[in-house]
Amino acid sequence: MALMLTTTVFAQEQKEEKGIDEKIDDAFGWATGDYVAGVFYQIPFGSVEDEMTIELDVLDELSPDPLNPRAPREYNAPDGVRYSLVQDTLQVNRISLSGDQTAEELVLKTDNPNIIIDGGTLKIAAADIAPGDSVDLVASAPFTKVYWVLFPLILGALFFTIYFKFINFSGIWRAIQVVRGKYEDIEKHGAEMLYGEDGIANGVDINKVDSLEDHIDEVSNEIKIDGDIKDTIRDESTDGEVSHFQALTAALSATVGLGNIAGVAIAVSVGGAGATFWMIVAGFLGMASKFVECTLGVKYRDVGPDGTIYGGPMYYLTKGLRSMGLAGLGKVLAVLFAIMCIGGSFGGGNMFQANQAAQMVENITGGADSFMFGYRWVFGLLMAIFVGIVIIGGIKSIAKVTDKIVPFMVVIYVGASIWVIFANYDLIGFAFNEIIDGAFSPEGVAGGAIGVLVQGFRRAAFSNEAGVGSASIAHSAVRTKYPASEGLVALLEPFIDTVVVCTMTAIVLIITGNVDPANAGLADADAILLTSDAFGSVISWFPYVLTLAVVMFAFSTMISWSYYGYQAWAYLFGRTNRTEYTYKILFCIFVVVGSAASLGNVIGFSDAMIFSMMVPNMIGIVLLAPKVKKEMTRYMKAIRLKREAVS
Repeated sequence: MALMLTTTVFAQEQKEEKGIDEKIDDAFGWATGDYVAGVFYQIPFGSVEDEMTIELDVLDELSPDPLNPRAPREYNAPDGVRYSLVQDTLQVNRISLSGDQTAEELVLKTDNPNIIIDGGTLKIAAADIAPGDSVDLVASAPFTKVYWVLFPLILGALFFTIYFKFINFSGIWRAIQVVRGKYEDIEKHGAEMLYGEDGIANGVDINKVDSLEDHIDEVSNEIKIDGDIKDTIRDESTDGEVSHFQALTAALSATVGLGNIAGVAIAVSVGGAGATFWMIVAGFLGMASKFVECTLGVKYRDVGPDGTIYGGPMYYLTKGLRSMGLAGLGKVLAVLFAIMCIGGSFGGGNMFQANQAAQMVENITGGADSFMFGYRWVFGLLMAIFVGIVIIGGIKSIAKVTDKIVPFMVVIYVGASIWVIFANYDLIGFAFNEIIDGAFSPEGVAGGAIGVLVQGFRRAAFSNEAGVGSASIAHSAVRTKYPASEGLVALLEPFIDTVVVCTMTAIVLIITGNVDPANAGLADADAILLTSDAFGSVISWFPYVLTLAVVMFAFSTMISWSYYGYQAWAYLFGRTNRTEYTYKILFCIFVVVGSAASLGNVIGFSDAMIFSMMVPNMIGIVLLAPKVKKEMTRYMKAIRLKREAVS
């Protein structure tokens, strides 16, 4: 990889002089483009086909840009056709179809040797165009496209919702009670000790587990009690490092952020107001996936000699599948997950966050006239120092920071949203009507209702990461003797992240008139500014608050992802001080790089790695679902024992 990047950068230097950040970005795109395209491949569904006549005699409309005469000339015709003049060649490179799709394939109805068809683009030399020239053709495109990665995420979430009898709805109140500490006594001491027998640790003395030869499994030749190997029984009964609330905020800090602020703006711009409805549905379904993976994270966690907790998909894939006689599959899936998790922690969990925070600060302080212009690396250096101070302390230090930052920033952001919404209270009914109508009978959205659904699910999945497995790493460190208790707490994440925060953002955008198909091509950085404008139309000073929110959300996301990445790093390379500090130093270096560089292709790759984590994780948690059901039964029995004892 490094050799390819170096060779590509050298070749680019021979063509034209570019900045270092552009060279890195272009080289990275060349080296990783196929992988990214594969992960985010879109499966086409249906077809839209229109017959039309395209006017070619439009050269008079293609006037040069007075500020940049060498730039390609462009003309957007009223009928949705876009023309460009590039090096004396007329290109028709966007043709809008009746279903609001853009043509991807063109077929000429009459032969014209001067015309070249390249997918959805028509090309003809300007010299070959006669006055009044036109061409008849058939333009077509898929009715809609769906990212393949959404299928396992959605189908997995539906399976867990049904298998666990709609735990994503029935478990909300119980989860709130757990976070409030209602069951703290049984989670600390075990219901068996306090109220009688409940099968804690499967009714086995942890100190005597190695001597239980009559429990040796004939297939795996390992000691098993009720289907669990001895390492699982020992480690799941060990005290953790953080409280339920701290684990929840540590995990939330990795998800609540730019996905809620920028991602929602993109979703409603591309999919219309109706995308909000499907984001809410996806959030509720994702709660079931979070419940499963975070229960497994606690059950199969590993405990170091010093009491440090190591958990997440790497461990439940290894230990959990080993208990089912699938040790080889578990090891392969765990290694794949760990590699992708490290890549995701350096990219989407680090560089992207630092880059967006630096850009927001630069924009709010004057843009090109800002004191930061050309010196964003200084901002990155300061950010790296603060990140380093926190992550050196491990999960306890991270939790102490996130359990203060996340609630504070969520309250400010949600508070501002409520302010804007009630300042336009007469439009609240209109907003909800737009959301419902747009979900099932949208206008102006490619792919119709299915296209809206895709946009809603896509952005919800990108925001709450349910099914990806990352959150189970933070939740595995919780103090409890009942893994299912933390699974219940974890299901609150998609509810807060998507059902509450994302919906608030969407309603603000709708009632302030910022849902516009013209914004469909927004990048995340521009989408943040769109959200800022929406709030600023009611609260003039809010862009400054949003800048602070982006910086703080970026900071909390980075420190949480540093923990995720280190857990994967330790799984692959060991748990020595040298490996720990090697990873953390590298992580801080990437903060500086991310602040200064142009990261389009780098972020595409890192996002692809994050969503690649979903594949091995989803395979594992579907296979391990019966283990989770058993843990939930055990926890509910403990709660019932307490209720009967105190009643």
